[in-house]
Order: sequence, then structure tokens, then C-alpha cells
Amino acid sequence: GREVIQLHLGGGTPNFLEPQQLRRLIEGLAGHFHFSERAERDFSIELDPRSVSVEDIAMLAALGFNRASLGVQDFDPAVQQAINRVQGVDETMAIIQACRDNGMRSVNVDLIYGLPKQTLEGFGRTLDTVMAVRPDRLAIYGYAHLPHMFKAQRQILDADLPDPEQKLALLGLAVERLSAAGYQYIGMDHFALPDEDLSQAQRAGSLHRNFMGYTTHADSDLLGLGVSAISRIDNSYSQNPRELKEWEARIEGPELPVWRGLELDADDLLRAELIQQLMCHGRVDGRALAQRHGVAFEQYFADELQDLQRLQHDGLASCRDGVVAATRQGRPLLRLIAMCFDRYLRAAQQPARYSRAIG
Repeated sequence: GREVIQLHLGGGTPNFLEPQQLRRLIEGLAGHFHFSERAERDFSIELDPRSVSVEDIAMLAALGFNRASLGVQDFDPAVQQAINRVQGVDETMAIIQACRDNGMRSVNVDLIYGLPKQTLEGFGRTLDTVMAVRPDRLAIYGYAHLPHMFKAQRQILDADLPDPEQKLALLGLAVERLSAAGYQYIGMDHFALPDEDLSQAQRAGSLHRNFMGYTTHADSDLLGLGVSAISRIDNSYSQNPRELKEWEARIEGPELPVWRGLELDADDLLRAELIQQLMCHGRVDGRALAQRHGVAFEQYFADELQDLQRLQHDGLASCRDGVVAATRQGRPLLRLIAMCFDRYLRAAQQPARYSRAIG
């Protein structure tokens, strides 16, 4: 009976499903959940422009989707050949236009920096091409090279990958170009036009970040469906099994398909709020936050503030009168600042290196 204000189909490429399969899925969900009829509801889907048609977009809009996220990565032919993902500019632009023609109120484009064969010149051309059609949002993700986990990546030569300095320069280029084009820098990997919902939420102080990225629905529980999906209900996290067979067995049996979970304690909630404010607004009033949680900021986070001094020395962060903030240079590396306050990383003794933060 609870109202569903946000629905997101992602975790890969949902349009791998045939249109009728997608229709069956959405209608099935609508039979079990109360979908909101409010204008501000967000029903979004991730799409691969290479395997979706203009007619498919019309069907998705008819099903209620009003946001679409399109994977591009890079339009440079050399990069596309290196990652075995050849994707034309015209076909991608046609899908963006179809989303607009069918009334979708927001189109997001995903780009990736740090790919093999990627150069500042080539990535700059991709940025120019994408900015010419003014997508409402852009996400600029860092490529994570994990050949031990992903078999397809074993074909990529280490020598073709940009080094950490080149990778940081690619991110810097994106921040510079998009900011100059009028996009508001939301944080880390997201940009949005000034009148877009994310930008308005950031200015109003109501921006939130969860597993799916930045969102305007901070007060909502998150229910994850499917293999490996993560949920947050009240002050607990849970994750579904990561293997298909185990997930299917749980679904067919009497138990919920939950593989593992975590109940947040008082320390988790304090750190979550601190990191949330850093990620969404680039700053946090540590003393005010700690006071709300009944602790003394400087004493409670003495070790963390010691770690932060290295970032202050490098000009990436500042800490004055208990206010921790990212500098202009540190905004693209917000993850580095947040990592100082992550006790799970500290327990694992994982140092916060720049190359990890932009990965």
C-alpha cells in the first residue's frame, strides 16, 4: 500500500528484454505495488542506444518512463575498437531526440574516462559532441580495470590504459568543459543543467545520494529486486544473492532472497550523514552534526582529521572551526575526502590513494 515515487531499471541494460517482456514486467510490478501518479515521480531506465529503436522509446514512455540514461562511454573510434563497443553518433542522437519527442522530462548520458587508447583530444571531441545536444544530466564515470573479475577486460593491454595522472587530467577536462557550458557540478561524477531536478535539489539542500547515484528522494526507502540488488529499509541494508541459481532458489522457496544484511548502529548513522553531506554539498559542519548525535567532533574524529591533513596540504580540502569542505580542486575527488571518515576502509587498512579515488 505504500506509494512508489521512484522506479529504476538498471544494473546493466534493461532493454536486453524484448518490449513485450518489459511491458509484462512493469504491469506485473504495478499489480503488486502502488505506483505514484504525482508529476514529480521518477521512472527511469538505462538504455543501450545500439539495441533500442525509436519505436521502443514510444513504448517505454507509454509504460510511464519519464527518464532515460544512455550509455555512450566515448565516441572516439580508436577507443570504441579497443573496448569492442562500436557505437555511432547518429544512432545515439536519434534515441536522445526520440526520448524528448515522447515527453521524457530528463535524458542522462553516461561517459567513461580512463578507457584504453583514450586521449585528451579525443575525449574532448566526445564532450563537444554530447554537449551539442544538451542532455539534462551527464555522468562521467571512471573506468575500473579489473581483469581478474571481468573476462572481457583480459583482452585490454595495460599499456593502452592512461596512467593515474592522465586519468585525472581527463576528469579535469570534463569538469572544465561542462562547467563552461553551463552545467552545474553536482558532485563526483554528476552534472546537470541549472533547471534540472538535481540542480534545484542541491541548491535547496535536499539532494541525496544512494546506490544509484544522486537523487531528489532522500526520505524514501529503497527496495532492490533481482540478482545482487541492494535494499535500504529504515536503518538496515540487505543484498540479494549475487549468483543467479542461488537467487532463483530463494525466490522459489519460502524465504526472502536476502544473502546478507547490516543493521546500522549509532556510529554508522553519524558517519553516513557526514559522508552524505560531503557527497551532496561538498562540505559539512562537523560540529553541528556531531552535536546532533551527542558526540564531540574533534575528539570523536581525531584520527580521521589527522588523515585529512594530507589532503589539506595538497590543497584538496579545508577544515576550519569544524567545517570540512572540498576546495575547488578537490571537488572532483570528493570520494577521497569521504574515505577519511569511512571506518570500514580504516579497519581494512586500505589507504586512500588518488588513483583509487578516480577509478
